[in-house]
Amino acid sequence: MGRKLFTCDGGSIVMPAPELVLVDRGDGGNLIVNPPRDVWERSELSAVELSLWSSLVAATGKAMLDVLPQLEGGCINYWEAGNWALNEEAEPRGHKTAKEHRSVHLHLLGRSPVAKDPSLRWGEAPFFPSFVDRHEWAKSHEQLRSEEALNIVKRTEELLRGKYYFSPGQISRWFTCPECGYPTAAAVTGTCSECVRSDVE
Repeated sequence: MGRKLFTCDGGSIVMPAPELVLVDRGDGGNLIVNPPRDVWERSELSAVELSLWSSLVAATGKAMLDVLPQLEGGCINYWEAGNWALNEEAEPRGHKTAKEHRSVHLHLLGRSPVAKDPSLRWGEAPFFPSFVDRHEWAKSHEQLRSEEALNIVKRTEELLRGKYYFSPGQISRWFTCPECGYPTAAAVTGTCSECVRSDVE
């Protein structure tokens, strides 16, 4: 999983790992919204948890549509994922059951009417590769840029407060990293963990 941008009682907004971006930023972008706790199936969430998560998902998708120019005239596909974690080649190798190894999360896939990727042709379902081909297939996809991610987080918070009635206590503190410019879900301001890690390496 990639960098965590935002957290609240409804869950978290996360960037996909750089090597597994499903939709290039220019074609609409890709974010992940996790539920408030790790579950293998959404029915495991309580009614309150499911409601809060659904609000975060809707606010994030609306924010993407509101602030990303590349989504003008487009839409969001909400795709519940977790299949690759069950592949026999995924760690730990071998046969896996969903209840033991699947982790519910939603990919928000920006769909642009003018997408260049043949896997994302407008008016068609998106195409995803087999597990073994996933890194090669995704290697040309760029993550959303810091300014885009920041605008999405700001708009998501506005929507959670104004439309979905989240109280200030239901939204966790976040800050903008002074080095990379990405929003960062953390209680203490400063350089984000990704920048600290790259400095060490």
